[in-house]
Amino acid sequence: MLVMLRRLSLTPVLALIAMALLVVPSGGTTDATAAGGVVPGQFIVLVNEGFDPAGVANDHAAAPLRVFGPATHGFAARLSESQVDRLSVDPRVNNVVADRSVSITCHKANHPCSGGGGGGGSTQVVPAGVKRIGADQVWTDTTGSAIGVAVIDTGVDFNHSDLSVAPDCFTAYASCQDDNGHGTHTAGTIAALNNSQDVVGVAPGVTLYSVKVLDTSGSGTWSAVIAGVDWVTARAGTIHVANMSLGGSGPDSGNCGDPNSDGIIDDPFHRAICNSVAAGVTYVVSAGNDPNKEVSQQVPAAYPEVIAVASSTAMDGSNACRSFSGKILADTASYFTTDGAGVSVSAPGADKEDISKSCFIKSVGILSLKVGGGTTRMSGTSMASPHVSGVAALILEDHPGFSPADIRSRIESSADRKGTAPLNSPSVAYTFDGEREGVVSAPGATQP
Repeated sequence: MLVMLRRLSLTPVLALIAMALLVVPSGGTTDATAAGGVVPGQFIVLVNEGFDPAGVANDHAAAPLRVFGPATHGFAARLSESQVDRLSVDPRVNNVVADRSVSITCHKANHPCSGGGGGGGSTQVVPAGVKRIGADQVWTDTTGSAIGVAVIDTGVDFNHSDLSVAPDCFTAYASCQDDNGHGTHTAGTIAALNNSQDVVGVAPGVTLYSVKVLDTSGSGTWSAVIAGVDWVTARAGTIHVANMSLGGSGPDSGNCGDPNSDGIIDDPFHRAICNSVAAGVTYVVSAGNDPNKEVSQQVPAAYPEVIAVASSTAMDGSNACRSFSGKILADTASYFTTDGAGVSVSAPGADKEDISKSCFIKSVGILSLKVGGGTTRMSGTSMASPHVSGVAALILEDHPGFSPADIRSRIESSADRKGTAPLNSPSVAYTFDGEREGVVSAPGATQP
């Protein structure tokens, strides 16, 4: 799909090209609307340590949708106003917080996030993004072998012959199998096998774990994601990295969900991430696909404990527009990317951006795996994040004692073209955020 552009001004030297904002709202669950919105009537109840969440729910005639374990102590349920009032004054309850919605961060204006395009082949391709970050240069030394990576997403295709997926899995629905395509695509970028078919991922030796927290439309809730984070946390030591190509609106709550340091948890999502990171799991998350927002306005990307990834192009695009001089080069910030202070690094979220004869920008998506077999293309910070998750796995094989903070520091400090890239997008929607954090580098990050 072409993205409409309009000329703001033309000069002999440069014609500024701008994107007409065609932001497609993410599909919601039955109760949710835009990502980050409150799910009416649904709440997360934080229970104080030492008390049984299921027992508290039973005492208030609440039927738990989910009971949380090691990362968050509590439950999620649909509650009436009177139940909320009674729970709020129960001394066993820490806080009652509205559940909120999240969605995948694939850029729908260019490629449907459930797949489309592409197609399988008998000859393996090294995707442009994998090449750009230099992953193919380190496979003689590290492939991510013995490293477990959780794909917290729409599930993973267990039947895809180009993936190695552990049978142990989590689902907030009926099955761990991907029924959307987004999770399988991100999984392929992380760890598609190095064989003779389809594509190869950044860390082809990784064992993948399917953590299905989003439905067939790519939508979900905080409570579903928290349940997935709980499941991953219980397996810390087996699962070392978690990729979250999802998000919704919201700020960093501060102090791991306890902004006032009073012991009251206002943000259970943040608390769950912090507890999981403390258990040793490295979280890599997409920055978001709204160029009018800063990463500080998107969760979980706003949380300082995660590695937030913005999107850039992997290679030079083409230009058939007479009114624009030049082309959109490799390492240019994607016109759709959210950025700002707090982004750790950029990574390819699209192969390239071409400019058509009629001066439209077309994003050519990242090539990765498709549900049911073969390959497809998608664009978005959803596609950028798994490049970095793969690099985190490569680091851990060589440096098994690294903490999540060590991995984040290594990825940030070793970024390629740090201080130079990402280059400015010519889209009027893009504004330089004052930081050129560089593009993730597998050779740099895995050095001794």
